[in-house]
Amino acid sequence: MDQQPLLREFFSFIHDLFFYITHRLHKTGLNFEKVKDFVVDILMVRRGANTSLFVHFSILGLAAVVLIGGGVISPTSVVSGSYPGVAVNPLVASSTGEATAQGVISSTITPVTIISDKPRDKTIDYEVKNGDTIASVAQEWGVSQETVMWANDLTDSSRLTIGQKLKILPVSGVSHKVVAGDTIYSVAKKYQANSQAIIDFPFNDIGDDFQLKTGDTLLVPDGAPPAKAKPAPTQYLASGQQNISVEDLGSAQFIWPASGGISQFFAWYHPALDISNLGGGPIHASDSGTVVVAGWPDASGYGNRVILDHGNGYRTLYAHMSAIYVSAGQRVSKGEVLGAMGSTGRSTGTHLHFEIIKEGVHLNPYSFLGR
Repeated sequence: MDQQPLLREFFSFIHDLFFYITHRLHKTGLNFEKVKDFVVDILMVRRGANTSLFVHFSILGLAAVVLIGGGVISPTSVVSGSYPGVAVNPLVASSTGEATAQGVISSTITPVTIISDKPRDKTIDYEVKNGDTIASVAQEWGVSQETVMWANDLTDSSRLTIGQKLKILPVSGVSHKVVAGDTIYSVAKKYQANSQAIIDFPFNDIGDDFQLKTGDTLLVPDGAPPAKAKPAPTQYLASGQQNISVEDLGSAQFIWPASGGISQFFAWYHPALDISNLGGGPIHASDSGTVVVAGWPDASGYGNRVILDHGNGYRTLYAHMSAIYVSAGQRVSKGEVLGAMGSTGRSTGTHLHFEIIKEGVHLNPYSFLGR
């Protein structure tokens, strides 16, 4: 069979197709130019006042096209799977058995209440849920069971009911509404608490003169209602230590800095250990180091203080001293006397406020000193 006529027809078809496409493109270009000129004329009316309006509507139109047409056009679209015959996007698959079998991510979200680690500054109202007990509520909010019972007039035999409202204090202890004649000392005595702990709690509104305002509510850390017998805490005594050579610099083996009873333990609002001794007494260096602060250089509540740098990332602070026997820059040995216990600064009685800091972080001194 002769192939020449077929080839001529094929080349003729290609030639005509090329001419048609060229003609259509040329005509489309001319039409586009006309439309463009028309749009430009509109935009230039009133010196371009319509330009921003045109741009805004163009963006909104483009967004509408993407949202409306995306689910049908693309199987990977966010809204795909909502139309019959369109593949499901695994990222937004429903929690069906088929989706679970395929290992896709479910779109069903179970709400979870996350309790912030940020210290609370006030009493909150908590609604009892199914399965709650006094013990579980206390554990959830980081306070003692007695605190929950005292704040809500409950007893050991009380049973919680679903929907019941409980008042939850920010710390273990009790709250007290100030009445005329109240003082820090009378409130502390009433609730068998430490007056210094009431002052140190940062959300109690107490001025430097320690005067209380009638009607204010105080949080009394570790306090107990007058009618409730507060279990006597285990008492630990801090014992004085002998002098040790300065060669032991930076040992990180700390000794008790003073003799007396522990009147306040370490807490997030009180990053120290308070050692109380009504008779005062000497304060010793807990480890060998160099004095970097000695005196009362500012108006802070520490009062007279000494800060030692132990050269190994650790620092210790000794506050509320009545007298200081060392000076800045002096090297001291472990156990050497730094000064005398007192009640200078924001203090309610003779005691030592003792801090251990490592690289700017306050640590619990009791875990270093032991029993």
